[in-house]
Amino acid sequence: MADSVLYDVTDGLATITINRPDAMNAMNTEAKVALRDAVRAAAGDAAVRAVLLTAAGDRAFCVGQDLREHVQNLQADRETGSSLTMSTVSEHYNPIVRALVEMPKPVVAGVNGVAAGAGFGFALAADFRVVSETASFNTSFAGVALTADSGVSWTLPRLIGASRAADLLFFPRSVKAQEAYELGIANRLVPAQELRAQAEDVARTLAAGPTVAYAALKESLAYGASHSLADALEREDVLQTRAGASEDHGIAVQAFLAKQPPVYLGR
Repeated sequence: MADSVLYDVTDGLATITINRPDAMNAMNTEAKVALRDAVRAAAGDAAVRAVLLTAAGDRAFCVGQDLREHVQNLQADRETGSSLTMSTVSEHYNPIVRALVEMPKPVVAGVNGVAAGAGFGFALAADFRVVSETASFNTSFAGVALTADSGVSWTLPRLIGASRAADLLFFPRSVKAQEAYELGIANRLVPAQELRAQAEDVARTLAAGPTVAYAALKESLAYGASHSLADALEREDVLQTRAGASEDHGIAVQAFLAKQPPVYLGR
């Protein structure tokens, strides 16, 4: 992986760190490619049972697109008559978000500072957001005459409702950590100095959990959000059969009968 994104796997936990703190972890092309590749690697690695997505420094989680590079690319497009600049949505942002949302293992975002634009989208694509009390969120898109990308049009209304999502998209503003917690954007709000430790604790707890069951839970929640009750019940049946056939289910039942904590294998 490039230095702009760090990748480590230890004890079933993949830690992905956006590493451009001097640029508030803005996404230039190198960082976008590296993040896409890191998320895909974590999704496809059977040894990875949970993912922690975080960022270097204490100012920003990710402020989205690197606008300096973006302006240069727009100028190049004008000179050549092309529209390659906006292909970054299909080439980078969409694959990153899909891999985060669809991977069959839980994802925790440790939000250490400003999460704006695509950075907000990355945080929303995680299953859990552990947020520093000094962090903030901003859709940003309309502020630079753009529409939503990085899945924000899909994830944000599911978390806070269509009306509130429209308000934040049409009138971008800084949503401080406490308000984000009250809206349901942040799952846990922690002191800044405890952010990394607490985010890792959540992620490591999930990495040691019943991975097959977690994958089924992610799938059932996504499916149930856009299907009828009857369809959701049928999908629950299929997923419960899959979870019930896992080794971890057998381990959990035996541990319960023995009155001991289960030690899951992730399969």
